[in-house]
Amino acid sequence: MLEVNAIDLHYGAAQALRNVSLSAEPGKVTCVLGRNGVGKTSLLDALAGQQPISKGTITFDGADITRLKPSDRARRGIAYVPQGREIFPLLTVEENLKTGFAPLKREDRSIPDDVFSLFPVLNSMLGRRGGDLSGGQQQQLAIGRALVMRPKLLLLDEPTEGIQPSIIKDIGRAISYLRSLGNIAIVLVEQYLDFACELGDHFAVMDRGAVKYTCDRSKLDPSEISRAMAL
Repeated sequence: MLEVNAIDLHYGAAQALRNVSLSAEPGKVTCVLGRNGVGKTSLLDALAGQQPISKGTITFDGADITRLKPSDRARRGIAYVPQGREIFPLLTVEENLKTGFAPLKREDRSIPDDVFSLFPVLNSMLGRRGGDLSGGQQQQLAIGRALVMRPKLLLLDEPTEGIQPSIIKDIGRAISYLRSLGNIAIVLVEQYLDFACELGDHFAVMDRGAVKYTCDRSKLDPSEISRAMAL
């Protein structure tokens, strides 16, 4: 269980997050929505430890991780698929996947079968360099690398951005499957409203660094979310 309690984040004098609170639980998808530049990526950076927060707390599995380094958060089971994918273009697909071994104990350093069952194209391209893959294939590789870490919390930053529709469907099916396992909490940052509404259990709309609107699936009104995103 992830609990974010009233966090602020600054880049120098500029404030990127304002009193943001959020939760994510295993077997659920928490969708964070909003226009460009409202603080969605800053929130994921804070959760992954890429940026220090200036106020508030972040707890995960009952432990305070507010000051932990990214590597320590990864060892606790937090995996981050950043915007832009950030795969290693000169490494092969297999080598890219194996970079997910870093936080694992030696006996756990294998590629889970789920990676190839969710994204079969990766199995057929193990020897190809990451930079030779299409954008959609690179996105699948980035998610696969995160799954190699056996995450308890999966952070996804706009996985549909610039991706062809067929692969968006593959990614949607993968997220649905991971949710169904019941042991992974997923935080999905997204601008594609239909994709988010199809997958989400909890919704938070951000504007100017703050959460302006929240709801659960039981009270989901896409038109209301759309209006909140247009603030």
